[in-house]
Amino acid sequence: MAKRQLYIPVVAIIMILGLASRKFSAPSSWVFLYLGDVLWATMFYFIFRFLFIRKTLFINALITTIWCFVIEFSQRYQSNWINAARATTIGVLVLGSGFLWTDLVCYIIGVGLGFAIERNMPKILRG
Repeated sequence: MAKRQLYIPVVAIIMILGLASRKFSAPSSWVFLYLGDVLWATMFYFIFRFLFIRKTLFINALITTIWCFVIEFSQRYQSNWINAARATTIGVLVLGSGFLWTDLVCYIIGVGLGFAIERNMPKILRG
């Protein structure tokens, strides 16, 4: 059986790094503009890995990519109820605030990073 608990600290570390990338970089820097989105997708890769532990790495990457794209495209939808959710801290962290094509590229890179990390983990850690 795979070691599900391994994913909890991985998600926490990625979350901290992602938040730090926004807090400690200049808004005009590439770190601020792109790294947070890459790490957001990587974090969701490991969240979905935790939830769908029996799925293959490829299927997990596919599910995560679809999730990230759906969230990004949902930002094109504007309604009072969803904008109110986006106005909260957790809402903006999960749902984002505005559609950007570059975010889709960041998500592909982030999911690929999660896939590569897990694929190259020592087998003993993967269970």
